[in-house]
Amino acid sequence: MAKPELFVTPGYGQKFHELLHFSQALKIGDRIEISGQGGWNDELEIPDSMVSEIERAFENVQRTLATAGAEWRDVVHVNSYHVGGFPPIVNETIAGLFRKYMPDRAPIWTQTGVEALGLPAMRIEIRVTAILE
Repeated sequence: MAKPELFVTPGYGQKFHELLHFSQALKIGDRIEISGQGGWNDELEIPDSMVSEIERAFENVQRTLATAGAEWRDVVHVNSYHVGGFPPIVNETIAGLFRKYMPDRAPIWTQTGVEALGLPAMRIEIRVTAILE
């Protein structure tokens, strides 16, 4: 059995590790699981624009995957958590980003509406599973 490896994303991941004592990614063999990624910057600030927040969350997923040796192209499963429902711009933006980051693969995807997320200003959080080929 492969030994689990934990990874901390440089920048915001280091802040979360210090403040809340958790890692951003786990790799066991060819499987990578990441903790939910929001649309924050390294100072944990969230943009005002919903589209910008979603785009930054996708960038943060990429950053976190990279710490464990993966990319969006390796993603097979996406969970997204949403505050405030699912206005059309949310699905349009996410679908467009799936096509941009994974043009050759459509992952399985579960959307869940929630009352709140880890930072007060957050409206979206994205968690993925990747399989290295």
